[in-house]
Amino acid sequence: MDNTMTVEAIENGTVIDHIPAGFGLAILRHFKLDEGGNRITVGFNLKGKRGNKDLIKIQNIRFDEKEAAQIALFAPTATVNVIENFKVIKKIKPTLPEKVVGIFACPNDNCASHGEPVVGTFAVKSGKNEPRLKCFFCEKSYPISWVVKHNK
Repeated sequence: MDNTMTVEAIENGTVIDHIPAGFGLAILRHFKLDEGGNRITVGFNLKGKRGNKDLIKIQNIRFDEKEAAQIALFAPTATVNVIENFKVIKKIKPTLPEKVVGIFACPNDNCASHGEPVVGTFAVKSGKNEPRLKCFFCEKSYPISWVVKHNK
């Protein structure tokens, strides 16, 4: 008996693969992908070669290098595949930006950024197990996964 499921291929668009399990929804929300009326296929906790993963297929939407860098904040191991005529024409391995502005709020409730008309600004630093975000205002540092979960 075959226990695999197949998902319809997309003609043109983007496939975001190798998203760590549990972060697909954060990407959907951040890019407001569910608001555009485009066909989207999402898989959560799918079996992958390196453990469970999430997957997002979006018809008629293409991600550029800048957007791919934002995906790296949520899923540093992700691959962004650009699809044209049912074929992968480009694979983007997102790289983390050096600085993040206006995407996340600082998780520190005592941070000056909460009482002032400023946007969250972070430096991206390497960490022991995962990259960290260091707040420009309070200078506290947090693992990216923690900041993503705090900003839901």
